[in-house]
Amino acid sequence: MLSETSAPGGVDWAAVGKWWGTWGQPIGVLLVIIGAFIAFYVVRTLIARVVGGVVSGVKRRADAADTEALSNSPLAQVRVVQRTRAIGSVLNTMVAWVIGAIALILILSVLGVEPASLVAMAGFLGAAAGIGAQGVIKDFLNGLFMVFEDQMGIGDLVDLGEVSGVVESVGIRVTQVRDVHGTLWYVRNGEIVRVGNKSQGWARVIIDQAVPYHADVDLVEGRLLDVATAMSEEPAWTGRVIDKPETWGIESVSPEAVVLRLVVRTRANARDDVARELRRRVKAGLDELGLDLPSVQKVVGDGLEAKP
Repeated sequence: MLSETSAPGGVDWAAVGKWWGTWGQPIGVLLVIIGAFIAFYVVRTLIARVVGGVVSGVKRRADAADTEALSNSPLAQVRVVQRTRAIGSVLNTMVAWVIGAIALILILSVLGVEPASLVAMAGFLGAAAGIGAQGVIKDFLNGLFMVFEDQMGIGDLVDLGEVSGVVESVGIRVTQVRDVHGTLWYVRNGEIVRVGNKSQGWARVIIDQAVPYHADVDLVEGRLLDVATAMSEEPAWTGRVIDKPETWGIESVSPEAVVLRLVVRTRANARDDVARELRRRVKAGLDELGLDLPSVQKVVGDGLEAKP
């Protein structure tokens, strides 16, 4: 005769229920933890494959064997690698927090915590995190936007307000900038209010050349334009100068000098090289005219910065 607590197959459901009542919660918690680790592993693997695919594609196009060799490749390719890896790191962090939060809620549910209590606890933890880690969260979010919007990348010459220099690393929390003296600055992303990027798109070389007050302005202006045009047409500079040079006329006048402005549009990363070479050639061109140039101190003090 079958027991009242037994099924026709002989399973003692009362014993099973008693056993589950004792071990059900620990097993449920263990299953949630295992499931969370499996979910994180799967998502992280997918992210790693996508990031690896993008990086490998860039390396193949750049014909580079490793990421360090990309430093000899165009900066755009280095920036693609950096942005892709940074975004992958951000996604991994976000996925870890989301899966951890879901796992915590499921564990508390298994332990019999009421939904209302879960909501109250989540609100309390959110408020505590917002107060205690608001600086870190601000750094994280600002860095996230800078990476996604490509505001700056490796090798860019930037002005961040109190710090100017070449970007060596753009992280999610900290950006590293090396200034002209060689000092490496660690700038918190949350403290970056504005980014002046001098390496994106194109740049403009502006030369304000002072000549004696009584010099023939038209002659000097023509010589400046001829010098700049001849330089822009040379094979060594055609790839760096992207537009025809222009003279913008008289910039300022003082009793000692007339200041003429020469303008050349260049590629962003070639601005300084073009400016230095152009100044050298302008000096040689003016020497050919036999001009006795005014004192630089007088021009700056009395001409360019004189107040009306």
